[in-house]
Amino acid sequence: MTTMTDASVREFKMPDVGEGLTEAEILKWYVQPGDTVTDGQVVCEVETAKAAVELPIPYDGVVRELRFPEGTTVDVGTAIITVAVAGAAAPEAPEAPAEQQRAEPAPAAEEPKPEGRQPVLVGYGVATSSTKRRPRKGPQADVPGPAQAIQAELNGHGATLAEKPRPLAKPPVRKLAKDLGVDLASVTPSGPDGVITREDVHAAAAPSAAEPAAQAPTAAPAPAAPAAAPTAAAPAASYDTARETRVPVKGVRKATAQAMVGSAFTAPHVTEFVTVDVTRTMRLVEELKQDKDMQGLRVNPLLLIAKALLVAIKRNPEINASWDEANQEIVLKHYVNLGIAAATPRGLIVPNIKDAHDKTLPQLAEALGELVTTAREGKTSPAAMQGGTVTITNVGVFGVDTGTPLLNPGESAILAVGAIKLQPWVHKGKVKPRQVTTLALSFDHRLVDGELGSKVLADVAAILEQPKRLITWG
Repeated sequence: MTTMTDASVREFKMPDVGEGLTEAEILKWYVQPGDTVTDGQVVCEVETAKAAVELPIPYDGVVRELRFPEGTTVDVGTAIITVAVAGAAAPEAPEAPAEQQRAEPAPAAEEPKPEGRQPVLVGYGVATSSTKRRPRKGPQADVPGPAQAIQAELNGHGATLAEKPRPLAKPPVRKLAKDLGVDLASVTPSGPDGVITREDVHAAAAPSAAEPAAQAPTAAPAPAAPAAAPTAAAPAASYDTARETRVPVKGVRKATAQAMVGSAFTAPHVTEFVTVDVTRTMRLVEELKQDKDMQGLRVNPLLLIAKALLVAIKRNPEINASWDEANQEIVLKHYVNLGIAAATPRGLIVPNIKDAHDKTLPQLAEALGELVTTAREGKTSPAAMQGGTVTITNVGVFGVDTGTPLLNPGESAILAVGAIKLQPWVHKGKVKPRQVTTLALSFDHRLVDGELGSKVLADVAAILEQPKRLITWG
């Protein structure tokens, strides 16, 4: 995604990875001003709400400037780096990031219309029609006018109409300042590289909140009025950086929060529980580890639990559906994209195994192994987290007995697996130590009745108690 700014310098814009995302955070720059780059070379790594992605530059040249420092959240379509294309004169000295020096808008030329897909991401491209999904944030004109400059400033990407440096602040901080009525140009920054923080905005808002308190005795003779004003400013003044740390909500955490709130207040959840003896399943796991057909594959209880759920879905296909609110329809899925909730350093993600219902046990084991490895390395692609139909979350790895899991948006059911523990259990009329776990199935009660949900959970439990049912039922 590029724009020609003059005859020799191109702007590379934050691309749309094709998943409907509107912003991404720059995690790391791999180049600096003055470096030579080639077509396809990775110049930076960005984190969207769904994945960390490396961005390759689509042409040869010399880096002219980096528009944003690491850690900045940038809207899709915003120029992040400029490159003097091959054949142009290289800059005399590396320039600092434009956040520190850009004082007036550069002359803009008409952006060439793309034909087909552009090589903006490995495995992705921007379709010609992709711009139709999201309206532009400013007027599109050949010559920038006052309206464009104002809109660019509101979006946090342009210079002000007055020729002075734009205050440096992340979008959430800008929104906070707008909500509190604080002019960022009047705020003294305390963050690194002159970046304005939330605390700076709160500090700037505190004096303005105190002014009515000083004027209150002359405006209203009532003695209670002055006492109420300091209370309004208390939240900003009470924030103690030595005792509290505020972490911006962004990336995976932001996406997870939005998804869970949407799920909790959209789909009426019902959760059912069953405790089951899985001793025979655990024995089968140990036997499969010695099987030559499973050599080199990840064999664990989760593998057989996943297979058990797939068999239960085959016996009760109505569970594999979604609710289409817009069309007032229940969408029955004739495929199973099995999601596996994974706790990663970036947060909770739910990649899924495409067409898991068609896979043999070795193929399912291989897919699970690749999914877990990719998630731990932080390389899960956005596409791998799209299109899930049913999910498994294994809370047992944390020693937890069970839980009431929330549905992944767009899905009808999620199975939580608790810790497998040695417990006293009545087996063949005698109390014996057996390996026992608790399963919890949450489902969307709009399209899954209690009977259907109960049948699915009971089938999963029955298979784990007698794993030979994988053959007789499968």
